[in-house]
Amino acid sequence: MDLPALSRPRPGETCLCRKCLEREAKTGAGTSVKMRLGKLVFGTRERLRRIKGKIMDTKTAAAGKLYDFEVTLNDGKVRKLSDYRGQVLLIVNTASECGFTPQYEGLEALYRKYQDRGLRVLGFPANEFGAQEPGTDSQIKAFCVKNFGVTFDLFAKIVVKGKGIHPLYEFLTTESGHNGPIPWNFAKFVVARDGRVAERFGPDTEPLDAKLTSVIERLLQEKP
Repeated sequence: MDLPALSRPRPGETCLCRKCLEREAKTGAGTSVKMRLGKLVFGTRERLRRIKGKIMDTKTAAAGKLYDFEVTLNDGKVRKLSDYRGQVLLIVNTASECGFTPQYEGLEALYRKYQDRGLRVLGFPANEFGAQEPGTDSQIKAFCVKNFGVTFDLFAKIVVKGKGIHPLYEFLTTESGHNGPIPWNFAKFVVARDGRVAERFGPDTEPLDAKLTSVIERLLQEKP
């Protein structure tokens, strides 16, 4: 299923999903400085590190600090991340009106493929990028279930960047060892069974991309 990019950027802001970048390129905006910077933003962590050196990874908390946080599920119930101890986690900030929104389908497929081996997908809707997640929690859940059959854990909408950032995302972007601000919707963090953040992937990495699935399969083989 392929949805159109339904970006509604704020003044001075550009949607940087692949579809919108391609659309800008066709209209002649592809050579602009803003466009080139946008493509860099969506590079993987490895490409960003080649640009910025090791600065992004200078601070790493002890393995398991992630379990100190509490989050709120889509239905309003509080969930301790320590409840996921011993499982491999894929943590993703999501949105319903983004060019990357079809990744919900891949996330669900990934979850169904590996859930029996211990993978859990945690989706955190956020509205920081292009105001592409304007709905209420109930509207978000209905959209995800209707269009993509989502059964993995979906949480209440949170802030993942800037003022009011949720403590979990403050940790992920400053102390996980894979540091740096969230660039757009569908950035991905992979957490090992012992609670360490093992890898980070950009929004343009599809859930079933071999680079991502190979990391998940390796971590699933580790003992808790």
